[in-house]
Amino acid sequence: MRKTTLIRPRDAAPELRKLERRLMLKAGLSLGALTMLTGCDLNDGDDVDRALFAMSRFNDRVQALLFSRTRLAATFPASRITNPFRFNAFYDEDDVPDIDGGTWKMSVSGLVDDKTPWSLARLRTLPQESQITRHICIEGWSQIGQWSGVPLHVFLKRIGADTRAKYVGFTCADRYYTSLDMASALHPQTILALDFIGKPLPADFGFPMRLRIPTKLGFKSAKHVVSVSVTNTNPGGYWEDQGYNWFSGS
Repeated sequence: MRKTTLIRPRDAAPELRKLERRLMLKAGLSLGALTMLTGCDLNDGDDVDRALFAMSRFNDRVQALLFSRTRLAATFPASRITNPFRFNAFYDEDDVPDIDGGTWKMSVSGLVDDKTPWSLARLRTLPQESQITRHICIEGWSQIGQWSGVPLHVFLKRIGADTRAKYVGFTCADRYYTSLDMASALHPQTILALDFIGKPLPADFGFPMRLRIPTKLGFKSAKHVVSVSVTNTNPGGYWEDQGYNWFSGS
């Protein structure tokens, strides 16, 4: 008798999202456009994948050219805050990491002068800013939340980061990772968020610290950050390395 292997929905979620992303990209491009961009004959899946990745990288370049550090994402009054705010991750809510804020440390590496790890208490000694901005998910929904924390440009200046470097990378306690171009990292609305609606971040939303960048799609706002690196080598990202657009401006 053949043994049946049951696949839990949460185990299949990453592959389903990857397939959705692939189909979405294919739907938005003509066969002729893909062929012109890549030179592929598109007779098999590998050729299509190469074409889709080429188009995504082309989109990255276009978005980077259009990006402006002085153009701000829309902000909203407190009356517009979504309550309850939606949980979203590549795993179930039961799998949110349990982190002790008292012992948590964020490491710093790469092209910086000061590589001393940062505690939560130390981060709170830096200047803080608050924003009420829209979180836009690539899945097609959006919600408005209030986030407060340290502007990333302030943090990068404090650690003596080489802002001529190309990228800032982030890794997280939940195995997630992502990265930003330096111009986006220095945008005034990009923050290391410590609070949500005036209180320390709930575990579901990234305790003890998350990246919050309203000028990009929501999956760039990594939660449970444990390390920051400044580098000239693109660190990629959890979804980006599976085909999502890397720049992902909103």
